[in-house]
Amino acid sequence: MANIVSIVKLLKIKYNKINDCQKMLWANKKEDDMKQFQILYKDDRGFLENLGEIKQWRTFHPAHVTVFKIYSQDMDLAHIRHICSCLDHEMPDALYLGCTTNANIVDGALSDAKIILTCTVFECETTRAKLLQFPFSEENVALDVAKLRKCCDENPWVLAVELHATIMDMSMMEFCREMSCLREDIQVFGGGAFNPDMDDDTAVVFSKGNGFLEHGIIFLLLGGPDFHTYSTLISGWKPLKRRFRVTKADREILYELDGRPALDVYRKFLNIDRNDRFFSNTLEFPLFLEHGSIDILRCPLAANDDDSLVMSSDIQEDAFVRLAYGDPDTILASVREDGQKIADFCPEVIQTFSCAARRAFWGDKNISDETILFNRIAPTMGFYTHGEFLRIKGDMLNFNVTLVVVAMREGEPPKDGKKVDIADAYIEKDDNKRIPIIRRFVSFIEASTAELEEMNRKLAISSVTDGLTRLYNRAEIERRIHRALDKRRNQETHGDISLIMLDIDNFKRVNDIYGHKEGDHVIQALSDVLRNAAAKVRSCFLGRWGGEEFMILLSDSNADDAVVLAEKIRLEFASVSYETAGCQTVSIGVTQAKDETADALYIRVDKALYMAKAAGKNQVVRLD
Repeated sequence: MANIVSIVKLLKIKYNKINDCQKMLWANKKEDDMKQFQILYKDDRGFLENLGEIKQWRTFHPAHVTVFKIYSQDMDLAHIRHICSCLDHEMPDALYLGCTTNANIVDGALSDAKIILTCTVFECETTRAKLLQFPFSEENVALDVAKLRKCCDENPWVLAVELHATIMDMSMMEFCREMSCLREDIQVFGGGAFNPDMDDDTAVVFSKGNGFLEHGIIFLLLGGPDFHTYSTLISGWKPLKRRFRVTKADREILYELDGRPALDVYRKFLNIDRNDRFFSNTLEFPLFLEHGSIDILRCPLAANDDDSLVMSSDIQEDAFVRLAYGDPDTILASVREDGQKIADFCPEVIQTFSCAARRAFWGDKNISDETILFNRIAPTMGFYTHGEFLRIKGDMLNFNVTLVVVAMREGEPPKDGKKVDIADAYIEKDDNKRIPIIRRFVSFIEASTAELEEMNRKLAISSVTDGLTRLYNRAEIERRIHRALDKRRNQETHGDISLIMLDIDNFKRVNDIYGHKEGDHVIQALSDVLRNAAAKVRSCFLGRWGGEEFMILLSDSNADDAVVLAEKIRLEFASVSYETAGCQTVSIGVTQAKDETADALYIRVDKALYMAKAAGKNQVVRLD
């Protein structure tokens, strides 16, 4: 610390000579304008010079709240502790927090600096900030969030919560559920601390006055009537049509999709198998997890010997997932679209939380392409995370392979200020305009899949329906009768089951006199009558039993209701007049199921139909 003091004494001489032009420049700055300084830490001398500039700035501008964020790829905690000591000595009123990272973002681009600091000076007198830090584990999630919720309730000025957490090997389901209970007006965003080595689980969070934790979480509370935030998430990966149901999963282990080992999906559709390059190969094709109206990316990290997959975060059983694909042009188009919304917000600073998997996907040479755009709008910084967090419509969500962008501003946007137009971002030269081959490939696959799905849909329908009437065929109506009886026998349902069996009277005469084509017209007309009569009857299934015979299953109606429906059908059909065959009639039998087999039920309803025929036809007979 003695060396620091001596360096500071030398630097004071330099900053006492600051020129009048610079003073004027600072003095003309818009009031209540948030200011951000970005520092690449290399040595103490340079670092203290940077702090001197910030202190000079605060001399000419009100600094109601000053917050430093420290992001470090350097896992030597002694270096981070030293930086914290410098801040405590030089700017004792400033808050600071930070974590270890996979890499850092400065001026919207990947930085080669191992340690970066950003200092945000909030100049509006109504802006406030508060730090909370807790040990973090699945056992104490509810307690930690309860403390946060209590603090937010006691401080109604809180409008945003930024979090940094060590989440390796943790299920975040309970945490997200608890965080969703915060006041609805509070935005929440943040990222998981990480390690420069993606295979190393070690990560650390720290904050002023709270020390360093390998299993911890930090909450930075921000707010005030003049503090404004706008947050969004950017994926850029697009889902393919084919859906898979998660049939077996436990936390982050995905065992089965559609009842088969999860690895089979990658093996069958993408020719990706278990090997040393599994993670890098699947980065282009993560899974989209359907969560209401939002699709959440989950990246397979490894394949186990039993063909299960280790996912980047939890996946719940019975959820649906789809394979997704990423190509640079599609991703950048998403960045441009959301970037314009951020530009229209007129932010003064921008914070990014980008998944380390995105860095692996792009590679260090190109990763900055998707974040440099934001620096055209406002000073942009951030880090590469192990999981990203964002609260959307009150629902707290944990993302992977995602870029979360948070824009902040004090006061209202300038009325006469010119908004940044980023419509020209990422526009290719005319001679290079082309559709990437992956997009052509996906277009082909999507079209082929749509055709195949339509063919399968038609095949599925034809396998259970009668071609002439479009009602269920005999095999399908029998299957449904058996299932209804089984469900009642197993006490899965408690409603009454009834059957209606009907037969067109004197139908052989129609075929013999007027021909089979007219006979088909009569059968089709009866089918339409059945559909119309049954349209408003609950749990009603119609089937062609054979020839001119039809069966109706009422799986939640008693015999009284069945008789009413049967009479309606008899009268409506008798009122139909054919140009050639004239009016026709039907005889109908009705019965209600007892504790019996399907065959016994068929015999009784068939007997009821025979009794209607024997009694003169064109009537309904009920047999109990």
